[in-house]
Amino acid sequence: MDALTVNLSICAAACLITWLLSVITKDTSWVDRIWSIIPVVYLWVFAAGSGFTNPRLVLMASLVTLWGIRLTVNFARKGGYRPGGEDYRWEVLRARMSPLRFQLFTVFFIVIYQNILLLLITLPALTALTYNAVPFGMADVLLAALFLGLLTMETVADQQQWNFHAFKNGEAAAGREPRPRFVTTGLFRYSRHPNFFAEQAQWWVLYLFAVTATGGWLNVTVAGAVLLSVLFIGSLRFTEEITLGKYPEYAEYQHSTSPLIPWPGISTSRGPR
Repeated sequence: MDALTVNLSICAAACLITWLLSVITKDTSWVDRIWSIIPVVYLWVFAAGSGFTNPRLVLMASLVTLWGIRLTVNFARKGGYRPGGEDYRWEVLRARMSPLRFQLFTVFFIVIYQNILLLLITLPALTALTYNAVPFGMADVLLAALFLGLLTMETVADQQQWNFHAFKNGEAAAGREPRPRFVTTGLFRYSRHPNFFAEQAQWWVLYLFAVTATGGWLNVTVAGAVLLSVLFIGSLRFTEEITLGKYPEYAEYQHSTSPLIPWPGISTSRGPR
């Protein structure tokens, strides 16, 4: 089978397995648990389709592997793979919906849509496999450096968030009210979600590899990056709705700090370092 057919088969199997596991365990976070793993598989299948002889494809697969390792480690340390590690947002939605409506939401949005999206964001590799109008060169090296820079930003942001929650848990254990009650320092001084920004931007960089391969700015595989951004914007809004409900002072942080793109000079929020 060709690489695309193999990956379509993997995607179909992932849809079936994650849905069955969600029914059996009554935990809807199974797609979350493969989020950082299955794109790596897709990339290496595309790289194998060239016999591992296409340097652009091998580079793309290697970069996504680094992305997957980092995200998997971060997800694991937050308890995402433990029993009961369901994303708290699904519980909020479950409480707002009837059982039938939530099951339909699980099947069509969480399972089918998100699994298809995880394949779509990797399709620039199919373009790099199919078209090679522009040979591997300095543009690919610069894109790799940009990808690694964004990966570093996401790593730093996640670590700053982890450190803050360790501080917050320590304050709670000591019987004190943490101040502030959400992270506003480090990269979070310039963006309310710097890790979200870096995550999305990495997949836009992956699309730029397809641009480099074809020599044209627009091709159909841009759909993956676009749909991922739409998903993240919706997720961001829902997350902030929950946060604002818990912490009314979050409204001030929203007013003073860029929602996504890090923007020095906007933020006036301060907190303990």
